[in-house]
Amino acid sequence: MRRIDKLGNLLVMNFIETYVKNFRRKAKFADKVPNKTTEMNLLETFQSVRSASRRLAMADEKLINDVLRATADEALRSADTILAANAEDLLRMNPDNSKYDRLKLTPERLEGIASDMRNVANLPSPLNLTLEERTLPNGLHLKKVSVPFGVIGVIYEARPNVSFDVFSLCLKSGSACLLKGGSDADCSNRAIVEVIHRTLERFGVDPNTVALLPPDRESTAELLHAEGYVDLIIPRGSSGLITYVRREATVPVIETGAGICHTYFDAAGDVTKGAAIINNAKTRRVSVCNALDCLLVHSARLADLPQLCAPLQASRVILYADETAYRALEGNYPAEWLCKADASSYGTEFLDYKMAIKTVGSVEEAVTHIYKYGSKHSESIVTEDLKAASFFQRAVDAACVYTNAPTSFTDGAQFGLGAEIGISTQKLHARGPMGLREITTYKWLIEGNGQIRK
Repeated sequence: MRRIDKLGNLLVMNFIETYVKNFRRKAKFADKVPNKTTEMNLLETFQSVRSASRRLAMADEKLINDVLRATADEALRSADTILAANAEDLLRMNPDNSKYDRLKLTPERLEGIASDMRNVANLPSPLNLTLEERTLPNGLHLKKVSVPFGVIGVIYEARPNVSFDVFSLCLKSGSACLLKGGSDADCSNRAIVEVIHRTLERFGVDPNTVALLPPDRESTAELLHAEGYVDLIIPRGSSGLITYVRREATVPVIETGAGICHTYFDAAGDVTKGAAIINNAKTRRVSVCNALDCLLVHSARLADLPQLCAPLQASRVILYADETAYRALEGNYPAEWLCKADASSYGTEFLDYKMAIKTVGSVEEAVTHIYKYGSKHSESIVTEDLKAASFFQRAVDAACVYTNAPTSFTDGAQFGLGAEIGISTQKLHARGPMGLREITTYKWLIEGNGQIRK
């Protein structure tokens, strides 16, 4: 959310307080959305979800798609209740907090969430696909087919939309899910899970197919060590959260989320393209992991830096520039938004209207900087030199590498995957946007005719 003055903050807070009071009166929200999981023993919850996953594996594809479409409809019918719950969460967060925009739900965002669920329902099933098939010399016929993981636990922070995204993707891919949201979004998450449970029950599907854990640290610790009950954990959030999960979990983990993204403007870069790409990557939505954090500019193009950064002024982006970049921008960019970079400016995921700038002497130097400070998420080069573009694409170690396009495209829906469960920044199993196929595993089916091994 844009920075606003104290009067603006007061108006926003007064509006939200009125909004909550009105909808509490109409919907009696506090009585209608209890947290059913807080009093449950976590082991019993894990056992119930594991049992539900077994039944889900036998569910008909048409039933799954019908449930997804019905949940989308129910989410819109329950919009007042969900938005009232979300407004209560927003009351507890400062609007200047970079997480505020992620936390906020609106009627338009709910429409988008419902549309994503319908899109997932319309996608082909990722299950029972033949990934590989062959017959051995001894006559054994081998076939590798896609199957559900079983139970997927997702740990996330102030992002209530993730509750719907995880549910739809896990259901479509045949897995039950354990949702571990943060305390910042607890009211929103409980309202959302209530909608999901209501729909599952209407279709005769075990509501334990989706379980929301309490928003405390104890339940996080239990989830990380739920061997035998949970097959996979996916953390979504800050680098601190992801590091903690990776270090502590004894259940397999796929890392997602933290995005320290760079754009390198090459000696052969087009200024018009570059200015548009940089502005879109930085300002389209600053609170997401594919937002631009650092602009690398070739020293031969410093004279073009004011033009490259000019569109950022409309969004009041604060620039942290190294010495040479600072001199190029001084007098050409508003002084109140131009700062000198220090050691902490690089390798920072700002999640705000802030961006670092670093001058480099070559594409090799740009790649070396990315090696040191990148998070293996998304990186981009702006150049008309095919040789430089080819080198950058080959040398950069990241899940998504762009040429003449912004990192803001790193998104499951943009890649045609439907909704996504996260952006994997690791190299095992899945990398980049994780859609339906990326949250399945496989098994081998072997058919014989009495063969025995000598």
